[in-house]
Amino acid sequence: MTPPPARTAEQRKKDTLHRLDNDVDAWVATAAPDGGAPYLVPLSFVWDGLSLLIATPAESPTGRNLVATGTARLGIGPTRDVVMVEGTVRAVTPEDLAEEDAEVFAGKTGFDPRQLSTRYLYFFVLPQRIQAWREANELDGRELMRDGEWLVAD
Repeated sequence: MTPPPARTAEQRKKDTLHRLDNDVDAWVATAAPDGGAPYLVPLSFVWDGLSLLIATPAESPTGRNLVATGTARLGIGPTRDVVMVEGTVRAVTPEDLAEEDAEVFAGKTGFDPRQLSTRYLYFFVLPQRIQAWREANELDGRELMRDGEWLVAD
């Protein structure tokens, strides 16, 4: 199987933004601050153009790790068209989340943590690094964002 030609950086950014706008699910990786084992879970997300909004039980390993470290890594898309996001995290209680954000999250994901008896937290993930690639021919130049700044103009 011959892979398609490598995309330009501009096309990768466009495709990445499309995936962020239209996908709903991501693999979210966290780890405990004491160097504990990495923890990986699938979670739904909403992209607002600047950050990703996710939600998970406050007392789950992911919730505890996000609060303790303030960092996460997300994998979005299939392995042959992946977007990797590393970001800083800010926790927000359901009571402190803007009603509009909660409604957008529930509408897009079909999941409303406010309706559950388990205590959930919302987390804004602010990307600091974004990479995107499809095949080995796109490994060079896969970094699209570094230190929170896009490396490719619009």
